[in-house]
Amino acid sequence: MDAHLQDGNRRSLQGYSPLHFGWTQQGAVGRITLNRPERKNPLTFDSYAELRELFRTLEYVDEVRAIVIEGAGDNFCSGGDVHDIIGPLTRMSMPDLLAFTRMTGDLVKALRHCPQLVIAAVDGVCAGAGAILAMAADLRLATPRARTAFLFNRVGLAGCDMGACALLPRLIGQGRASELLYTGRSMTAEEGQAWGFFNRVVAPEALQDEAMRWAQDIAQGPGFAHAMTKRMLHQEWSMSVDQALEAEAQAQAICMMTQDFHRAYQAFAARQKPQFQGD
Repeated sequence: MDAHLQDGNRRSLQGYSPLHFGWTQQGAVGRITLNRPERKNPLTFDSYAELRELFRTLEYVDEVRAIVIEGAGDNFCSGGDVHDIIGPLTRMSMPDLLAFTRMTGDLVKALRHCPQLVIAAVDGVCAGAGAILAMAADLRLATPRARTAFLFNRVGLAGCDMGACALLPRLIGQGRASELLYTGRSMTAEEGQAWGFFNRVVAPEALQDEAMRWAQDIAQGPGFAHAMTKRMLHQEWSMSVDQALEAEAQAQAICMMTQDFHRAYQAFAARQKPQFQGD
């Protein structure tokens, strides 16, 4: 790639050190840790914004191909911090409130639009905005003690928060989503797996290792093609079948131009495992 295109369209996360959550990078896997365990890892105005900016930046990062998002300690995320967010919201004007709700929605947009597959590793409490982060991820792991609650109605708000009324019914069905959004009750890990919210349930002591193994397997795959699959899964929600077939024809033809496609053929012909490089 030409140097000016490299500068304009590619970024590196080397030396990246966020202020409001943990970040580590192991090979092609990035690891986000919500790290306020004494409060069950709640989000604040600052962590919302910093997470949004990270996922926006990831759209231009080639060196990271998969993301794991987890909570420190025995919980995933308890949602928006009651003292740092809920209290101040009661004193805001309408324009400021709308700016806040749009900002939280922008976090979900950025997470859904980044090309990396995002795996949520859920243990313990997963509530409110924490449940939204898990919902917006591409894949979800849980432990048997995970409890996921979209509890917005318990603070006098509608269940239509950060895309919940759009995303949740597509994951678990309209009736089950309605139950969770109207009651605010916790969904158990067993229910979540049976309903299709969680892909796997593993022992608490195996959660981090299993999430990293899954992310590393994905990162070793055809990165460009994985990103295309993620894009199509998102875009085809609003397409007719005919539109989806044409979109997929175009997407697959583009993937057939990649070097990874050629590598896969050459490896198959040589009876070897392909070594994908994401280009």
